Amino acid sequence: MVNLSVNIQSKNKTYPIIIENQSISLLKEKLLSFLHGKNYLVVISEKVEKLYGKEFGFDKSQKFVLKDGEKEKNFKNYQKILEKALKMKLTRNDSIVAIGGGVVGDIAGFAASTYMRGIGYVQIPTTLLACTDSSVGGKTAIDTKFGKNLVGTFYQPDIVFINPVFLKTLDDRQFKSGLGEVVKYSFIEKSCKCEEDLNLTNFLSENVQNIIDRQEKTLAKLIEICVKLKISVVEKDETESNLRKILNFGHTYGHAIEKITNYKKYTHGEAVVEGIKFAFNLAVKRNLIDKNYKYFADDVIKKFNFREIPAFDMSKMVEIMQMDKKATSKNIVFILPTDYSTVKEFSLLPDEIVL
Repeated sequence: MVNLSVNIQSKNKTYPIIIENQSISLLKEKLLSFLHGKNYLVVISEKVEKLYGKEFGFDKSQKFVLKDGEKEKNFKNYQKILEKALKMKLTRNDSIVAIGGGVVGDIAGFAASTYMRGIGYVQIPTTLLACTDSSVGGKTAIDTKFGKNLVGTFYQPDIVFINPVFLKTLDDRQFKSGLGEVVKYSFIEKSCKCEEDLNLTNFLSENVQNIIDRQEKTLAKLIEICVKLKISVVEKDETESNLRKILNFGHTYGHAIEKITNYKKYTHGEAVVEGIKFAFNLAVKRNLIDKNYKYFADDVIKKFNFREIPAFDMSKMVEIMQMDKKATSKNIVFILPTDYSTVKEFSLLPDEIVL
C-alpha cells in the first residue's frame, strides 16, 4: 500500500490518496469506515456497475448510475444527481462518492461542491486516466454545447482510493486513453517541480511491455509516479493561476479535436496525444526546441501505438481553441516544450499557430 497526501495550504486542507491492490469488499469496508456511518450517495459508472455492482452491494436507493461517455457530463445529469441527493435528504455532513472514470469524478465532484454549498466528496477512480490524473487535484466540471469543462469548480475530495485491480477489466481503448495522460506527465516532469526525481520517461521506456500487459506492480508504480507529479503541481497552485497550467500540455488542441468531432470519435487521451504532437511541431516551428527532441518524443509516443488522428481544417480548429477557457481575448494559450521534460506557457495569435 502507498499512502500519499495532498496539502492545500490556502484552504488548510489535507487529504490522503491511498494506492492499494485490494478486493472490492475490502475497499467498500474501508470506504464505509472512512464515512463513519454518515449518509452517502454513490455516483457510479454504468460499466463499473455492471462489472462490480454486486460486489460493492450498494443499495439501489443510495445509487445513481451514470451512463458512459463524455456526453453524459451535462446539466441534465447534474440536476438529476442533485435531485437524488435532495430526495435522500443528504445534509452538509454527508457525502457523494464517485466510482468511475473522469466523467463520473467531474460531475459527481461538481454536484458535491454545489449541493448545500459543499458536502463531503470521495473519489474511487476506476480508469487509468482517472487514477493517474483526474481524481487528484479537485477539478470538477460539466460540459456545455459551447465546449468542455466550461462550468465547474475547484473542490478537493476528502480521500481518494486508487485500486489498480479495476484496470484489469478496463477495455484496451480506455486503457490507452489513460496512457495518453501518462505520456503527458513524462514531457512535463521537470516543470512539475517535484522534490523527488522520478524519471517517468525512463520508467516508461523500460516497462513498455509490463505496462501494456497491465502488470499490477508496474501499474501501481506508474500511478504513484504520476500522482506524485500531480500533487507537486496542485499543492503549489490549486486554482490554475500559474504553475498548474502546465498540466494542460496537449489539451488546447486536444480539446478542439474532441469538440469538432462532437466527443464521439476519439477518447480524451487519444486527443491529448495528438495535441502533444501538435505542441511539439509548433515548438520546433518557433525554435523553442531542436528537431532531435521532437524525434525523441515521437519515439516515446510510438512505443504505445496510439490511434492516429487526421488533420482538421485549421480555421475551424482556431475558432474552437479561441473558445477554450484558457484563451484570452484573441490569443490562444498553449503549453509548449522548451527543453527535456520542460514546458512553458505561450499566448499566441491565430496566425502564429498555423503549421
